[in-house]
Amino acid sequence: MRKGKVYYQEQLAGILVETDEGEYTFQYVDDYIQNFPKQFITFSMPVCSKVYKENRLFPFFEGLIPEGWLLDIASKNWKINTNDRMGLLLTCCKNCIGAVSILPEKENDDE
Repeated sequence: MRKGKVYYQEQLAGILVETDEGEYTFQYVDDYIQNFPKQFITFSMPVCSKVYKENRLFPFFEGLIPEGWLLDIASKNWKINTNDRMGLLLTCCKNCIGAVSILPEKENDDE
């Protein structure tokens, strides 16, 4: 299982998870729901306590991953298969253009 902390600007917004079965979930954290109820990260995932589930990486997160020659460079530099979408997201999207960034969550993280 791999997890990523999803930040909107400087605020922790939610947790993205890839399960060992290859399914994906995203859930907003309680603090974000209470303090920023109208500040969703994408129109398709409004702020709520619901767990969003998909069989593949959510299109919004897929769109954050580099493409073309930049994807080739990232894949070669970090030795990540271009089909490992979660791996690319966790590696390449720590400092995206725009308001959203993804940081890998370590197993010991309490946040």
